[in-house]
Amino acid sequence: MADRFRRTALVSAFLVAAALALVAFGLTAIPDATTATAQAAEPRAGAAHLGHKMAPAVPVAFGDDPDGDGYIPANPPVTGVVPSTEIPPHRYFHEFQANCSVSHTRPDDPIVYPGQPGASHDHTFMGNTTTAANSTTASLNGGGTACLAPGDKSAYWMPTLYKGNQEIRPIGPQTIYYKSGVTDYRTVRPFPKGLRFVVGSPTQSAEQFRNHPGWVEGWECGNQYNNTEFPATCPTSADVQLNLRFQAPSCWDGKYLDTPNHQSHMAYPVAQGANQDVCPTSHPVALPMIEFKMAWPVNGDMSQVRLASGTGHSFHYDFFNAWDDATLNALVRHCVVGALQCDARGYDQTHPEAGAALNADYELP
Repeated sequence: MADRFRRTALVSAFLVAAALALVAFGLTAIPDATTATAQAAEPRAGAAHLGHKMAPAVPVAFGDDPDGDGYIPANPPVTGVVPSTEIPPHRYFHEFQANCSVSHTRPDDPIVYPGQPGASHDHTFMGNTTTAANSTTASLNGGGTACLAPGDKSAYWMPTLYKGNQEIRPIGPQTIYYKSGVTDYRTVRPFPKGLRFVVGSPTQSAEQFRNHPGWVEGWECGNQYNNTEFPATCPTSADVQLNLRFQAPSCWDGKYLDTPNHQSHMAYPVAQGANQDVCPTSHPVALPMIEFKMAWPVNGDMSQVRLASGTGHSFHYDFFNAWDDATLNALVRHCVVGALQCDARGYDQTHPEAGAALNADYELP
C-alpha cells in the first residue's frame, strides 16, 4: 500500500509539472476518462474530466480522501461475491424512480475538483441542495434535498445547458431510474454510502458518445431520435422539450468508493450468451443501474444550444450517494429485487397487492 501511495505521489507530481510546461508553451493535454468496457485499466492520477480552466484534475487531500491519493477505500469492503449467472423468474420490470428537481447551478465538482470552488465548468445540480466543491459524505448527509423522498440526499449533477448565454434548467422533478443492470435482478444490493462516480466524459469523441455502453436514446425532441448532437431545430410547441436518457455502470469492485479517474471502480455488465447480462469478475457486486431521463424546456432554433462542457456529445453526469441506508434498502428490496415497476414511493400501480415501500410522505412507514 505504501509503495502504491509513493507511486501515485510521483505520478501526480509529474502530471502537475507536465501541465505547467504545457501551459507555458500554450498547449493542453486533456486525458479521456471514459470507461467503455468492464476491463478497466489501473486508475491513473489526473484522468478526470475537463474543467472550464482547461487543465486535468489531479487528486488532492480533502474531505473523504485525507491522503490525497484519489482512492477512497470502502469500509468495510465487500468480498467473496461471485457474479450470478442464474436465470431468475422472468419479469419485465425491476426498478423504482428517484424524482429530483434542480436546486442550483455553479462551477463546482466535488468529485473531480473536491475542495476547489470554481475549478469546473458550470454544473446543474439536482437532489441535495447543499452540493458544492466542499461537499463530503458527512456534509451531504446533513444537507437538504430537492427529491420527493426525504431519505434521498444524494447529489446528482450534469453540465449546465445554455441557449446562447441563457441558462436552461430542467423544470420540476426529473426522472432518475434505479434499475437492475444484470439479468439476475435478485442479486442487486444498495449503494454503499459515499460511493461516487462519473458517467461518460466531456472529452469523449462523438463516436465514443454514440457507442458508449450507457447510451439509450441520445438527444431527442419532437420526432427526432438518437441524435449524437443537438438537433438543428425542434418543433416550437409548449409540450416539446429536449430529452436525453443515459445509463450508468452498475457493477462495483467492492473495494473503493472512488478511484483517481472516478470510473475504474465501476463497470458495465457484460453479455453472457444471447440474453444474459452479468457483472464481470473484476467488478462482481451488482448495484442499482442509474438512468438519467432529463428534459430541458428548449425548442425552436437549436443552433445556439450548447453545454457548459461543449457540444452535445460532451454530455456526462456525476453521482454521489448520500441516501439514508434504510430507505434505499427498502426501495431496492421491494422494487428491484421484488421485480416491480415502482414510482418514487416504491408503489407499482399494476401490482397494488404488493403495497408500497414508503408512505404518502415518501418516508419509511
